Amino acid sequence: MIDSDPRVYEATFTRTPLQLLSGAGWKKQLTALRVDSEGVLLGGAPAKYEKQKAFVPWADITSVVVWHQRTAGQGISHIGLHRRSGAPHLPGPNSEMTPQSAARVAPHVAYELLLASRPINLWHLDPQRLQAAVDAFAPDVPVLVHHQPES
Repeated sequence: MIDSDPRVYEATFTRTPLQLLSGAGWKKQLTALRVDSEGVLLGGAPAKYEKQKAFVPWADITSVVVWHQRTAGQGISHIGLHRRSGAPHLPGPNSEMTPQSAARVAPHVAYELLLASRPINLWHLDPQRLQAAVDAFAPDVPVLVHHQPES
């Protein structure tokens, strides 16, 4: 069913042959991020989509955070959710990461934020539409941008 609410923000993964190989099929558009009246859906990596996708209700979200990880080359941007203390564990690509390995990978990001983050890879984030959707559905939840300090 197509959502007719124009305030909803949804970004989908670019289709790649990996989608076929993972068993997701070619016709289904995989959602990378969805912000709606219920909360935020963080999609899983295309190869492990169903296992890694996670829905977080607005009651559990204290902020939406866009952050950047330096790597060789240009690095990679991520979107994550600060969540209330005691919120349930989320599946995802970082779910098995230890605090020590997280500190080496992204020392400028809180461990819990890293666990509730997704890389912005194979999809495009529209910051204005993200802000508008969060403002429409959860006006008390800020959208933050974290910058990694120069080393």
